[in-house]
Amino acid sequence: MTRGLTQGIGNMLLEEFNAAGPEEAAAALRPCLDIGRWIEEIVESRPFDGTGSLLDTARRAAEPFTDAEVEAALAHHPRIGERAAGNSTEARLSQSEQAGLGAADPAVAAAIAEGNRSYEEKFGQVFLIRAAGRSREEILAALTTRLAHTPEEEQAVIGQQLREIAVLRLEGLIGA
Repeated sequence: MTRGLTQGIGNMLLEEFNAAGPEEAAAALRPCLDIGRWIEEIVESRPFDGTGSLLDTARRAAEPFTDAEVEAALAHHPRIGERAAGNSTEARLSQSEQAGLGAADPAVAAAIAEGNRSYEEKFGQVFLIRAAGRSREEILAALTTRLAHTPEEEQAVIGQQLREIAVLRLEGLIGA
């Protein structure tokens, strides 16, 4: 096993990913997004001649995610504002992505927690948003806006957010 694949996120070179066996390459992709079809399409499309072609393939493989794929991905996703449990690569990624949700106004934190509850009551799943690079206030504004969506509108937004998260994580995986 190569050093990059062993260490995982942020240390893998594209050449290492291209040269890895199918199981090893698939295992490296799982922390980005554990959707079998998405992983298989990327692994089967190797070798990639550059980071751009890998990311283009990842975006195409994510168009569209089925409702069942989204539901499976959400099953592993922590509530926004709550730290993912454990020390897995996926948990560390989530913790890093939600770094902007650190110390904040207690009223904003409480509003996000209440928004999470309202969202789950309305849509029956956790609120999903690409948190990386967003402040608590931006996330709260998005949560408030999305609570007004119909289930159909929200499902489309969730799919887009899931694609953004997967590609962002993949960029980190290959050291782009």
